[in-house]
Amino acid sequence: MSISAAEVRFDDHTMWVDLSDGRTIGVPLAWFPRLLHATKAEREDVEISPMGLHWDALDEDISIAGLLAGRGDQTHTRSQVA
Repeated sequence: MSISAAEVRFDDHTMWVDLSDGRTIGVPLAWFPRLLHATKAEREDVEISPMGLHWDALDEDISIAGLLAGRGDQTHTRSQVA
């Protein structure tokens, strides 16, 4: 069975994704700087596909598999903590 997004919504600090299997996951907007710095209208202009979420104007793509694995923005290298 493939899990996909059914709906996406935002509050001031979190992106909430309702999944096709009935779960809802919340991830901090800080994980995705493009969404964090976007306007409300830009955030709401999301395309939901079977594999994930896409914001054309923000050049942002987020996979559902990545969200479920706890991965944030993969376009920037994060410093490692010892």
